[in-house]
Amino acid sequence: MKNCLVVIFVTLINVCHAQSRDEQEIRELLSEQTLAWNDGNIDRFMKTYWQSDSLMFIGKNGITYGWANTRDNYKKNYPDRNAMGKLSFNIVMIRRLSPDYFQVIGKWNLQRQVGDLSGHFTLLLKMISGKWLIVSDHSS
Repeated sequence: MKNCLVVIFVTLINVCHAQSRDEQEIRELLSEQTLAWNDGNIDRFMKTYWQSDSLMFIGKNGITYGWANTRDNYKKNYPDRNAMGKLSFNIVMIRRLSPDYFQVIGKWNLQRQVGDLSGHFTLLLKMISGKWLIVSDHSS
């Protein structure tokens, strides 16, 4: 019985450590998004998204399908650094949904000379080829 408890305890430590590592990787992904955006680099910003026609971005104009379409919309709506402003996130919750999926809920803020913007987002991230990537982004 004593050996069983040790195995269970070690297993719990390993599971918690794996979750912490995954959550840290997701926080780093969001940090990379912020840095890329604030550098005015939408192409680098888009590296955090799943490069697939199945990517979904849901915004005020409805659903956009596909990585290229999402990137093109960002470039159209934010044509220069002045329009992009400075991005910041306030993470409200990061929750594991399964071994391969996480949900992130938060607030975004763009501080801009042409007028600030802010809203909320829900991200669905999936582990793909050893990397966490955004497969669905609902921002409002």
